[in-house]
Amino acid sequence: MKGICILGSTGSIGVNTLDVLGRHPDRYRVVALTANNNVDLLFEQCQAHRPAYAVLLDGKKSAEFRERLKKAGLATRVLCGVEALEEVASLPEVDSVMAAIVGGAGLLPTLAAAKAGKTVLLANKEALVMSGALFMGEVAKSGAELLPIDSEHNAIFQCMPANYHAGRHAPEVRRILLTASGGPFLNKELHELHDVTPDEACAHPNWVMGRKISVDSATMMNKGLEVIEACLLFNLPPEQLHVVVHPQSVIHSMVDYVDGTVLAQMGNPDMRIPIAHALAWPDRFESGAEPLDLFAVGQLNFQTPDFQRFPNLRLAFEAVRAGGIMPTVLNAANEVAVASFLGGRIRFTSIPAIIEHCMESTAQRSADSIHCVLEADREARALAEGHIAQRHSH
Repeated sequence: MKGICILGSTGSIGVNTLDVLGRHPDRYRVVALTANNNVDLLFEQCQAHRPAYAVLLDGKKSAEFRERLKKAGLATRVLCGVEALEEVASLPEVDSVMAAIVGGAGLLPTLAAAKAGKTVLLANKEALVMSGALFMGEVAKSGAELLPIDSEHNAIFQCMPANYHAGRHAPEVRRILLTASGGPFLNKELHELHDVTPDEACAHPNWVMGRKISVDSATMMNKGLEVIEACLLFNLPPEQLHVVVHPQSVIHSMVDYVDGTVLAQMGNPDMRIPIAHALAWPDRFESGAEPLDLFAVGQLNFQTPDFQRFPNLRLAFEAVRAGGIMPTVLNAANEVAVASFLGGRIRFTSIPAIIEHCMESTAQRSADSIHCVLEADREARALAEGHIAQRHSH
């Protein structure tokens, strides 16, 4: 049996991972679960899966949680703080780490798992976007196995040559076709985007996701981050990556080979499919997802993304071409802007303007150490906050 640590067990990826694991109790045992705020759900998960460790970020909540587990007769050890996340991701009894903490907060524990040579099931795209070549270097150095969980990158991985390992260049691949649903505003009039609400932005037509990721899908920043991630995971320049808008979310991505063959991975929009693929890899097992009914789908449509409608996609391509700290700046500014939009401080259409301001106001430099990455992240967040405060005061 393999030991697994789930970083972010109470988010949608964490919940789906535990659902898949519950179907295969003979294959995996849960060693550690970590959460940010959802203490009640974490308690239920500890009761159901009996992990050796549970981690919360807040000290007071951790102490209360420890007492609660003790009263319930559970022997789970409760740890606290960011260092504890890195600790459980590196435990000797952990074979695989599901990296599902949303945003830049997931960087350090995911990096710790890579350094420790674990099988890293990567759902946190920001960790790779922020630390890029540094992260892939640690994977190569430690011999860690990197398996993508994002439905698009998992699809690409499944369509790559046999025995492919993330980070390797495959010369027989001509280009990657990264599919995007287009989100809830694909057909909305451009002038109407100015007044959309957070709830409208979070109402994704195909996927059930957290609010931050849902907004990223509506602005297409989600796809922009995936472009940067794909360049790193599959060792390709951005020129060989093409985004294709595909509203049905049935084809999750495609790989175009030099001989003219295009391989596509298809399935229902259910995150348990890529999770089960990575957990069972190189085998396959039951995920709990419904079989795909092509007759119910009826048709598959494709269109070119509109950079006027989705300026964040243009900014992401600019960031990956620039390299250095620019992807980190893009990600940090986006996180701050999205949080401000969800908090009612800025309009939906202000999100790309804030990101562009931060990118233009930041001097380019290399991202060759974790210190450089974290410093760039901190500076970009402060810059974004300052810009939002200034706009808000007007």
